[in-house]
Amino acid sequence: MHQSATRSRPTAKTLLRSISVSLAGLLLLTGHAAAQSFPSRPIRVISPYPAGLSPDLAMRVLAEKLSRRLGQQVFIDARPGGNGFIAVNGFKQAPADGHTLLLVSNAHLTMNPYLFKKLPYDTEKDFEAISTIYRAPFFIATSVAGPYQDIGQLVGKARGAPGRVTYSIPYVGSPPHFGGAVLAHLSDTKMMAVPYKDGAQLGISASTGEVDFTVLSMGSLNPLVKAGKLKVVAVAAPSRSSVAPNVPTVEEAGGPKGVMVESWVGLVALRGTPPEVIRKLNEEITRALAEQDLMAHYASDGVAATAMTPAAMTQMIRADLKTNATLLPQLGMQAE
Repeated sequence: MHQSATRSRPTAKTLLRSISVSLAGLLLLTGHAAAQSFPSRPIRVISPYPAGLSPDLAMRVLAEKLSRRLGQQVFIDARPGGNGFIAVNGFKQAPADGHTLLLVSNAHLTMNPYLFKKLPYDTEKDFEAISTIYRAPFFIATSVAGPYQDIGQLVGKARGAPGRVTYSIPYVGSPPHFGGAVLAHLSDTKMMAVPYKDGAQLGISASTGEVDFTVLSMGSLNPLVKAGKLKVVAVAAPSRSSVAPNVPTVEEAGGPKGVMVESWVGLVALRGTPPEVIRKLNEEITRALAEQDLMAHYASDGVAATAMTPAAMTQMIRADLKTNATLLPQLGMQAE
């Protein structure tokens, strides 16, 4: 006697679950394959900075390390000017595969959105955080041959001659601009920002007396300080910096309390870059930044090698955006 076996048919829910599991497994394998094959060609880092400034110098040192670690050349494609817009526009034309990265600072990602009515990018929608590469306090410097011995004298001049005290900036909303604006705001004075297209002119203009002062990282100031043309009169921080422990804070030097200017510089990829590629880049950057010779090199330029996870960098960007939404309008900083 033949007895037929009854087989239960899979339900739609079971089929959907099986498909989901299969797709998840396929995506996982694809992700691993992407990470293992990356990079398959040289990596281009588009930079909004001119040669010679701290971000450019720091990225070049890191690029050498990454080239060896990744087995592909990592090179800099400098596109300065236009508040970083020129670099960003070029960056957005590249495929989202991790082979083209963008060097940026807090000025580009968290200040520009509140300085310009229209931006060619959206910080949170267009970019994927990879890692910061350094953080740096900013210092205020004047000409060795000039009349100012400390911040108190600068502020005193600004009170007696509103709008006559000047300082150099590379572009509206840059850390040097922010530093001068904060100093003026907290001292209840008026100071004038003078833009220079050539970043190298920021320190030079202060050293010759063309402007009264400049606000830059120690790495950018060092060549002119060592040449005896610039003197550093204060650090724009709440306490003295290990970079230059003999330099007083703005408050100690006769200025207002609360002047703090810090820059962080990092790397981002285009939104849509595979997470595994982001993770691999972050891991290699983190390892490179932990190497003793790189850390020493950065320290000699007045910056601190600082790696972050993509999640931590994203959180920091969001916090800075929230702070600047209130602070920048108070400073009266607005781009044309």
